[in-house]
Amino acid sequence: MPYLHHTLFLDRDGVINERLPGDYVTHWEEFQFTPRALEALAFFSTCFHRIVVVTNQQGIGKGKMSVAQLAEIHEKMVLEIQQSGGRIDAVYYCPDLSSEPNNCRKPGSGMALMAKNEFPEIDFQRAVMVGDSVSDIAFGQNLGMSTVLIEGKMDEVSKLEQALSSGLRIDLRFESLWEFAAELMKTQPR
Repeated sequence: MPYLHHTLFLDRDGVINERLPGDYVTHWEEFQFTPRALEALAFFSTCFHRIVVVTNQQGIGKGKMSVAQLAEIHEKMVLEIQQSGGRIDAVYYCPDLSSEPNNCRKPGSGMALMAKNEFPEIDFQRAVMVGDSVSDIAFGQNLGMSTVLIEGKMDEVSKLEQALSSGLRIDLRFESLWEFAAELMKTQPR
């Protein structure tokens, strides 16, 4: 599947870090990487040309955190990933409420278009979107990307079953980001 000319798009909450059930990660102290995510990200750095995080963060729009708080979380996240041998080329977030019209939230393509503007070599047809929600998978499908579902979030799984019956395409499914990386490791030349 991926080689160095591909771009990896990653959702954040539930993929890179653990979700806080019913709440938002608003401080670094609340941020916990999912098991073996740092190892997975180090591996992805060897086989993807670009690694981009695209994350809906309506906690800002709800007043639960500031842009500065989110920036601090992302700076520390990227630093820890780098210290573990991985990299993130860019982080894009949408602070809009889901109820706002014409917002940049996934499944809309706003954050992908920001990434393409910053990195013109991105080809969505040769990109992979990894996420744990219907909106993540729809985002990838809408742009022609391959899609990978991280099935760690049980409340979304039933929604995904409904989405599948209405035509949403999921190319691969894994329990965690690490399991996706482990599968890719099997296909990489030694």
